[in-house]
Amino acid sequence: MIYIHVPFCHRKCTYCAFYSVRSSESGVRNYVDALIEEMRQRCREQNHPIKTIYFGGGTPSILPLSELERIVEALQECFDLSQVEEVTLEANPEDLTLEYLQGLKDLQFVNRLSIGIQSLDDEVLRLIGRRHTARQAVEAVENAHKFGFQNISVDFIYGIRPAETIDQIEFLSLINHVSAYALTVEAGTALAVQVEQGRVVLPDEDEVVRQYEALCEYLAKKGFEQYEVSNFSRPAFASKHNSRYWNRTPYLGLGPGAHSFDGSRRRWNKPDGSFEEETLTPDDAFNELVMTSLRTTRGLDVCLVPEAYKKRLRQKMQPYIDCGWISLREGFYRPSREGLLHADGMAASLFLA
Repeated sequence: MIYIHVPFCHRKCTYCAFYSVRSSESGVRNYVDALIEEMRQRCREQNHPIKTIYFGGGTPSILPLSELERIVEALQECFDLSQVEEVTLEANPEDLTLEYLQGLKDLQFVNRLSIGIQSLDDEVLRLIGRRHTARQAVEAVENAHKFGFQNISVDFIYGIRPAETIDQIEFLSLINHVSAYALTVEAGTALAVQVEQGRVVLPDEDEVVRQYEALCEYLAKKGFEQYEVSNFSRPAFASKHNSRYWNRTPYLGLGPGAHSFDGSRRRWNKPDGSFEEETLTPDDAFNELVMTSLRTTRGLDVCLVPEAYKKRLRQKMQPYIDCGWISLREGFYRPSREGLLHADGMAASLFLA
């Protein structure tokens, strides 16, 4: 699997702490040149057919179609793409013009769109610094469907203001996947400053939980299955790429800020073109297995736990089984819906120092 980081944004959202830069024609061209060179240097790290490719950001839909075509040609040159199942492009609604959608279809490469809608309330969109309107979001989904994109995912953010609801989504029949994230206030962001100054008042934790539970119930009624804390899909439309992250499948990350994992080492690129890496200890690998597994409804496969850790894990899991957050079924420690709310906290309590 390959992840391609596209660092460009029209402007930074108030809540975003990821590395990104403003786009320019020369900046995009130079980025693509550097990305292609990185592919050629690192292609030997992927000596087996690629199954999934994910263009993330930033905002990949900022890329002109001509530059996206250059990237695709380089991927085809450097990697075995004969078994590719899923190619995802993250996109903002305002970028998905009829011309751009036609170009994506003509490219015959991207088969999954992840559209960053975040909210269908114009006031909320302005609050968090989004450039599109609710109407543009709806039109983007409708137009993508008209152009033949069957695998459409949309992103929402909840926990932005009290009593907010995510329901009556008019295009729900046109999409097969929803990613929904609780708003988090990251240090150094514009939102953090607004909250500190009292210009933005966020709902309390109980209200955020209520919104999450309401969202889960609404999507379940509409035929979506929750398969990870923040992800819901219709049957057979779970993200193949992201599911492999949670299974700790090795992947190659390309572009500034991208991360890679070869099964034992993690590497992360830095914006200046350098990189850092670390080799995981057995304890590190166990901690990652617990952290990623307990965020999924599939849960933690006991067979993947080293024998030396199993007794301790059983003992530490028992209180969560007793309170109903975890069940042990068919060789998996599976979190309940309530357990998913506490996934990160449970995982942290199970970590090895």
